[in-house]
Amino acid sequence: MSCRLDLDLNLVEDILVNFLKEEANKVGFSKVVLGLSGGIDSALVAYLAAKAFGPENVLGILMPYKTSSKESVDHAKLVVEDLGIRSKLIEITPMVEPYFQMNPDMDGLRKGNRMARERMCILFDYSAKEKALVLGTSNKTEMLLGYSTQFGDAASAINAIGDLYKTQVWELSKHMGVPQPLIDKKPSADLWEGQTDESELGFSYKLADEILFSLIDEREKKDEIIKKGYPEDIVNKVIWKIKMSQYKRKLPLIAKISTRTIGREFRYPRDWGV
Repeated sequence: MSCRLDLDLNLVEDILVNFLKEEANKVGFSKVVLGLSGGIDSALVAYLAAKAFGPENVLGILMPYKTSSKESVDHAKLVVEDLGIRSKLIEITPMVEPYFQMNPDMDGLRKGNRMARERMCILFDYSAKEKALVLGTSNKTEMLLGYSTQFGDAASAINAIGDLYKTQVWELSKHMGVPQPLIDKKPSADLWEGQTDESELGFSYKLADEILFSLIDEREKKDEIIKKGYPEDIVNKVIWKIKMSQYKRKLPLIAKISTRTIGREFRYPRDWGV
């Protein structure tokens, strides 16, 4: 990992564990629920949650589709067994397949979004059933590139890893003892056999993180980044993705009528003493 993205891993772990405890406590929750995909992001969140709330207060839900790889389910179970958290496996095929049959023209993207939103519905239903807060599992790289489904995998009550780039997720995962097979595997949304995130994006997470860090954290201009030797076409693609996905990172835009509009003038926690 680039030294610019290096973290004090002990400090970050403490910050994120305390964040989960404090934010859940503010709204009266002592239990949490999250989707376990078998990937590195949800695994890291599970490890943070188990430390914050105790494994008995963490529910991990596995939600495979009929084409999901067996490896993904096995890796999710590795996390469950290693942490001793509660878990439930819910097969989503019977829920989404009738809709797919009604819409035979659906492409892979639409099917993937539909599955992501079905999983979101399940998580929030179990949130109500268990009186448990839904934890987000999207990292900073995915959020900036728009590589998520709005109101699907991007939906949550709180997100502990949303300010960690993907390469930082890997480093913190190693530090916290996430099983090695999850660290070594190629990131994939597991939408179809052989699908990987990096093949869909068209560049590696390592390259994306270095460009994003330059743009966002160091506030460098495009020309400055290209002068450092980063491919111009990739830099342009990253910038375009950030711009085109901004709507995913915000609450729905509200037309302004009053003097204090939600999301504009009324958006400060101090208004309610939080």
